[in-house]
Amino acid sequence: MLKVSLRQRTIAAIIISFLLLLGMVLSGLWIGDEKLGISPEAMNEGPSLSHLFGTDWLGRDMLARTFKGLTLSFGVGILAAFSSTMIALIFSLLASWNETIDRIVTGLIDLFLSVPHIVLLLLISFAMGGGFKGVVIGLALTHWPSLTRVLRAEMLQVKTAEYVGVSRKLGKSRLWIARHHILPHLLPQLFIGFILLFPHAILHEAAITFLGFGLPSEQPAIGIILSESMRYLSIGMWWLAVFPGLSLLLMVALFDMLGQSLRKWIDPFHGQKGV
Repeated sequence: MLKVSLRQRTIAAIIISFLLLLGMVLSGLWIGDEKLGISPEAMNEGPSLSHLFGTDWLGRDMLARTFKGLTLSFGVGILAAFSSTMIALIFSLLASWNETIDRIVTGLIDLFLSVPHIVLLLLISFAMGGGFKGVVIGLALTHWPSLTRVLRAEMLQVKTAEYVGVSRKLGKSRLWIARHHILPHLLPQLFIGFILLFPHAILHEAAITFLGFGLPSEQPAIGIILSESMRYLSIGMWWLAVFPGLSLLLMVALFDMLGQSLRKWIDPFHGQKGV
């Protein structure tokens, strides 16, 4: 009974985290531009029933701005995590080709991991012109090494499997083996890696946007909201930073819970514990 309840709790965590994330994203999509407009008669109001997250110095509703910013961060995170996952998959498959390419891929992984993450992200984003495109490219090119290392280790384990050796003796090509043996084995790891890359992507996007090297200031990104709120914290307008920051952390925590729960549910080792 205990094992069954553990599996049920894992499934419940997946459903709850997914529904809450979906609610956040849909709420941001439903918010129109009129909700983000300036309202001079409602300037600098604290949290209330009419404005749950309060208003800013221009009278803009902070709840609407926060959910719009979360939706923007969600889009950046999805694109960046997906791009990084595809880069990791390509490099891991190339590493299986021969030892020379494997050494090159390993060297690239060590090179990217040796440079401070935020510094490399800032350099790439700035070189790509900043903005939405620059941030996504920068995130995509800096978040693939760790996942590539995991996929490479899984792939090397598959290459030594008996059924792969049988396929080679039967004359199957490397592309056939990669498609029918290696890729199906990597797909669960790939999916979980994509889910777990997302929180890192949106946190780093918020960080460089906060520093002024990310998304443009006219977009209601969480990093911009937090950066603008810094000058008003000293006069007691704490809600300008607290609610957007906590909302971003909640989205990150939900995605992390979703990824960890999916790994327990999909991974065979963890799956045996919950049956």
